[in-house]
Amino acid sequence: MATVKVERTEDGFEATNDRGARVAIGDSDAEGVFSPVELLLAALGGCELVSVEPLTAQRGHRLVRLAATVEAEKVATSSLGTITISYDVELPEGDERAADVFAKVAKRVHDSYCTVGNALKEPKKVDQILP
Repeated sequence: MATVKVERTEDGFEATNDRGARVAIGDSDAEGVFSPVELLLAALGGCELVSVEPLTAQRGHRLVRLAATVEAEKVATSSLGTITISYDVELPEGDERAADVFAKVAKRVHDSYCTVGNALKEPKKVDQILP
């Protein structure tokens, strides 16, 4: 089970996990924090990258650089349009198969293996428990 605690602080809000990681959260106008939508985009990009990297390396094609930009436009007050993930990759010099391996792995991760992406593609039940 994944668990994150989010609570109000003096400066806004903060998410913490059981391993001690912390992320500052605020609205999209606040400096030095992620908005909730940005965290959603970061979760998707992070999920894909942390899945693509080891799977590509296991196949003998260690990428020199692996990054992604994740974008979505708000199309209504509480609704996002299509989320786009743009990869920025530097392939190993002289590795003629790396591009093909990367493309196949990235597609498989995007289509099936990324838990965050799968959660966004399928309707999920979200329960709310009030005191």
